[in-house]
Amino acid sequence: MQISGRDSNRYQTFTRRAALLAGAQGVAFVVLAGRMYYLQVLKTDQYRMLAEENRVSMRLLAPLRGNIVDRFGRILASNRQNYRAMLISEQTPDVEATLTRFSNIVEIDEYTRKRILRDISRSPRFMPVTVAEDLSWDEFAQVNINEPDLPGIVPDVGETRDYPYGEELAHILGYVAAVSEKDLASAEGDQPVLKLPGFRIGKEGIEKTYDKELRGVPGSSHVEVNAYGRVIRELSKDPGTPGSEVVLTLDMDIQRFAWDRLKGESASAVVLDIHSGDVISFVSAPAYDPNQFNMGYGTAEYKALLESPYLPLMNKGLAGMYPPGSTFKMVVGMAAVEAGIDPANRVFCPGHYSLGSHDFHCWKKGGHGAVNLHDAIKHSCDVYFYDTAKRIGIEAIADMARRFGLGETYGFEVPGEKAGLVPTPGWKRAVKGEVWHQGETVIAGIGQGYLLATPLQLAVMTARIANGGYAIEPRITRAVGGSLVPVKEPKFIGVSEDALRVVMAGMNGVSNEIGGTAYRSRIAEPGMELAGKTGTAQVRRISRAERLSGVLKNEDLEWRQRDHALFVCFAPYDAPRYAMSVVIEHGGSGSGAAAPVARDIMHEVLKRNPVRPQAGNPPRGAGRPARTG
Repeated sequence: MQISGRDSNRYQTFTRRAALLAGAQGVAFVVLAGRMYYLQVLKTDQYRMLAEENRVSMRLLAPLRGNIVDRFGRILASNRQNYRAMLISEQTPDVEATLTRFSNIVEIDEYTRKRILRDISRSPRFMPVTVAEDLSWDEFAQVNINEPDLPGIVPDVGETRDYPYGEELAHILGYVAAVSEKDLASAEGDQPVLKLPGFRIGKEGIEKTYDKELRGVPGSSHVEVNAYGRVIRELSKDPGTPGSEVVLTLDMDIQRFAWDRLKGESASAVVLDIHSGDVISFVSAPAYDPNQFNMGYGTAEYKALLESPYLPLMNKGLAGMYPPGSTFKMVVGMAAVEAGIDPANRVFCPGHYSLGSHDFHCWKKGGHGAVNLHDAIKHSCDVYFYDTAKRIGIEAIADMARRFGLGETYGFEVPGEKAGLVPTPGWKRAVKGEVWHQGETVIAGIGQGYLLATPLQLAVMTARIANGGYAIEPRITRAVGGSLVPVKEPKFIGVSEDALRVVMAGMNGVSNEIGGTAYRSRIAEPGMELAGKTGTAQVRRISRAERLSGVLKNEDLEWRQRDHALFVCFAPYDAPRYAMSVVIEHGGSGSGAAAPVARDIMHEVLKRNPVRPQAGNPPRGAGRPARTG
């Protein structure tokens, strides 16, 4: 059978196409085989890892926050079990009904209900949402007993921050709270731990200053999940590294005593070691409960804190700025001695001091008569310091004030420190655009006018007087993570031994000589004698008409119009070791309100920490201070 030419051409065309198709199939097979070899042999490790990542999820675990302890190891802030209830919305047919039944066991207010519903709407249905925290054991037991009737509710035990002393340490420790959007925006680098549900960071105080050290290193949990991300089982767990322990210089027994002594007042008290600058006690009253900030203050409760005239949210020891009043007279006295004024010279006090057409009054209406510097400190004679301030000038006073730590900050570890104000003609010209008047120098001589100081600054001023003129700076941290915080070597501030001697002797007269303004608040026990200075800071202007008719007594005025009461002291007089300041807002008078409080606190300090004079010690007001750790 012969194939025609047309059929032959068709056959040849078919054969070529079949060959081309077979060739293409061969090439495709080789490519597929090569790709399969590449994926399954050469890339096997990579895709095995990717597959494992699809099956296994790594989740961060918040580490335990480090403890904060006092100088003797007493726990001031730690962690405790947090009994709570969670809700998994996919496990309940009606979230609202479940919440209603749950509220019959644990009360849920309308604000909390809205927060729960909002959190549920933002989370996958299989993710637990916190319904209630910090449950009592009875409440937690009731939730467990009624769990069958509460579909979706899961009892759980977590960890939360605990402040066993509450208000007593609020302004020092601060508190922790949930991470805000602002916190996330200001965080350095990518810190996924901050995004963990319920994670809390330090917001104030030591908790804020050492937040990174206290926070620790996050752990991780490897869990097997399905395609929807739901956990099937936990494969492994690393709890992470707990945060570092922070040791403070505080003595909690003294802190509690000082707090109890100031309870009911709007006040502050600071006790320092005059050689190391260690803060032994630091009280600001009233305060708030840091445990409530941790768990969340209610709207009404927080509003009450904000609107209170006693300012419980303010750390008065650091941020409260007050005219130092007569506690400033030691600075003026030392400036006078440095300026060449003989401390034995006497100034006559008739009860007022005239400058031009204006009379500046002494607190004692009939006057003190002729007084020298010792007598002027002992009796707190205003006229002596009016006259002295006018003679030496504001610049000499301001220079001495700055040497003793006023008008500056110290880099204290608790945030919120204020610098106060030591005014000068240059300051007034720059800030107010006005010239300085001589009358402003006169009233600066008794710690009034533009002068402002914090209780911490007044304690530092007194410590520098008592330690012989060395510029100690206050510190409240003793160790972090087992490493001691070094004590800064203080520099001599450049004040004469004579100036220190005379003001220290005057302070001794205030407390231990008959007629001294704080004689009734002396410590009579031998070896515990304190030397101090009373101060009363006026907060209102007394008109000429009121002086003629009779100045109203503090007890006849409303609280806000009463004078501030101040007292500074050091002890023991023969071997100074501790310095202290007490400021009671609108307390009336330093001798009547602040001095008795300071005496009681200092007595407690000396009972717990006896100081014995040692042979060969340098005389008071001279020599290098003994160094302490």
